[in-house]
Amino acid sequence: MEKVYDRFLRYVKINTTSDEKSEGIPSTQCQFDLAELLKNELIRMGVNNVRLDAHCYVYGEIEATCDAMPAIGLIAHMDTVDAVPGRDFRPRIVSYEGGDICLNPEKNIVMKASEFPELTQCVGKRLIVTDGTTVLGADDKAGVAEIMALCDRLIHNKEIRHGKICIGFTPDEEIGRGPDCFDVKGFGADFAYTVDGGRIEEIEFENFNAASAVILVHGRNIHPGSAKNRMKHASRIAMEFNAMLPSNEKPEYTEGYEGFYHLTEIQGDEENARMQYILRDHDLQKLEEKKTFLRHAAEYLNWRYGGGTVEVVLKDGYRNMREIIENRMDIITRAENAIRSQGLSPRCVPIRGGTDGARLSFMGLPCPNLGTGGYNCHGIYEFIMVEDMEKMVDILEAVISQ
Repeated sequence: MEKVYDRFLRYVKINTTSDEKSEGIPSTQCQFDLAELLKNELIRMGVNNVRLDAHCYVYGEIEATCDAMPAIGLIAHMDTVDAVPGRDFRPRIVSYEGGDICLNPEKNIVMKASEFPELTQCVGKRLIVTDGTTVLGADDKAGVAEIMALCDRLIHNKEIRHGKICIGFTPDEEIGRGPDCFDVKGFGADFAYTVDGGRIEEIEFENFNAASAVILVHGRNIHPGSAKNRMKHASRIAMEFNAMLPSNEKPEYTEGYEGFYHLTEIQGDEENARMQYILRDHDLQKLEEKKTFLRHAAEYLNWRYGGGTVEVVLKDGYRNMREIIENRMDIITRAENAIRSQGLSPRCVPIRGGTDGARLSFMGLPCPNLGTGGYNCHGIYEFIMVEDMEKMVDILEAVISQ
């Protein structure tokens, strides 16, 4: 059987960057390159009912060896983030003995142990790293590789007890669209796990409630030589609006269960300005309070500068899957037992973001998240340990064989 890290090294060299500006599903056609490869590999393995649909979702099934056991889904996403370059990948394996890692001597790109203290936990391990010019793609091609390695193991070893295993690989998770066209009914699982990021001992079943806000400011431009008491400078009013938000409720000042307002885009001039925010909180009531705060800030500025100066356009996003999963804590117990069986101490941690599993849970498929072993996702310093990937395949086997 092929080693999990060999699969991973093959998958990460394929460009699958998604594109939030595209309206199609998938958002980029390049995602089909990996989807076709996975479809063909699953067929060659002997996985049943393998299919690739028009929206770039790959599905497959492994028949049960014990009919009394539940049908369990395993899901990972194929796309990678577009925040940094996602093509021309040059991953390599480093036998890490401590200290800094020079990723790219020509460009003097170094992963410094002083800036990435998690490296101290990796001494003596084999690290898969980037060349400092792209993401690695462990988010989430590590999850893809680990699920594929498990499939290969199950096909070759019929003595492993399990119910039906349902496999799903999705596009566009990084832009929040992974579940948009997911065939929950056709998938056929009683419950599922996404395998996506995080430490291998971590289980995630709480995520942010999410909303977005667009702030539109309508000003009045007058020649600056005669602007006194007449100009209404839209961009300055937008800056005033932003300054009114709680200074300690920004991503760079929050952690754990603390929510935030995050300005993602700003543009404008004297006449018009536009700001875009994302709002996040694990507590739904606190998220509502954030939305109310934005409305009140706009009301104040409209009182000060005139009605209709500031508009707030709010849109709700995904919700915290905890309200679904807390009724199925047996799924979490199953994962905890699997992690303990591999000599690790399981930890339930909140997701400070979203996940396909959150939306899938509300679509009728309870779906917490398991880790892959990846570090520093969404950047050039992303890496993963070979040993963690191998251990994660064992954990997944323990999850489905209870």
